[in-house]
Amino acid sequence: MNTKRNALKSLATASVVALGLLGAMGSGLAQAQTKLKWAHVYETSEAYHTESVWAADEIKKRTNGKYEIQVFPASTLGKETDINQGLTLGTVDMIISGTSFAARAYPRFGIAYYPFIFRDGDHLLAFSKSQVFGEMVNEFRAKTGIQVTAYTYYGARHTTAQKAFTNCAGMKGIKIRVPDVPAYRATPEACGANPTPIAFAEVYLALQNGTVEAQENPLTTIEAKKFYEVQKAIMLTGHIVDGLTTQIAPHVWNKLSDAEKKIFTDVTQEAAARASAKIKAREVELVDEFKKKGLQIVQVDRKSFQDAVLKNKPLESMGFTKVDFDKIQAVK
Repeated sequence: MNTKRNALKSLATASVVALGLLGAMGSGLAQAQTKLKWAHVYETSEAYHTESVWAADEIKKRTNGKYEIQVFPASTLGKETDINQGLTLGTVDMIISGTSFAARAYPRFGIAYYPFIFRDGDHLLAFSKSQVFGEMVNEFRAKTGIQVTAYTYYGARHTTAQKAFTNCAGMKGIKIRVPDVPAYRATPEACGANPTPIAFAEVYLALQNGTVEAQENPLTTIEAKKFYEVQKAIMLTGHIVDGLTTQIAPHVWNKLSDAEKKIFTDVTQEAAARASAKIKAREVELVDEFKKKGLQIVQVDRKSFQDAVLKNKPLESMGFTKVDFDKIQAVK
């Protein structure tokens, strides 16, 4: 009788242990971590990176550790073209990138890069909250499956060169590095310069060895990439007021619950707002800092550039519509 009772007791104990193990396993499965790769081409010192790291951490907290996101800066997972392709190939999960690259699949996005379309950074950020931008985001997702969740102010793009110039005519004949996108080539081409596409990671060397004489980027990028070391003058052309979008791959976005989609959207928008504020403040400081480093800072005749673009690179020639242009101009 005792033997039978002991056997039943052992069986009951074994069952409790087994149930405990199953419970632990079940709990482990429920909390299974999803690892994501977030890629961009910017330096670790830049706000796009520091705020992405903050956002990755915040998403992990708000999803109770479900999503572990590693941020890969400075082209470590590929150049900008590569990481954009990676969203559809499944090699990356999230990226920060200009919509100029997304415009290869969805051309309507490209109008945000039409020279002088934005008055300033505040106008660009107002556009990112507008109905017309919302339409574009939805159409882009319908076409590619990629979700744009946030827009960060990148800065007003200015021109650096070995020799100073003050107007559009002064740019004639200069060999200038630009991204391989029609909207970036528009201003130099309209002014008779020789735009030369070179990968972002290779620009410093190209300026140093004279492959190109000039380049154009926001002041914060000129600082981060140390272009001021290999250039003598900064012309405040402000020809493009630039922004970067946070994009999530379809293989990730489509698996998120509605609550998770809201978390990813809210956090990336908070990160974008934080980065935008830092960049706007830094732009103001950098003009004086570059002067102290011995660079010539040149106020240019911006209208000469704008007139040349409107004459030589009209909206329609670049595949954009007056309707979208007017809607963006009306955004307050």
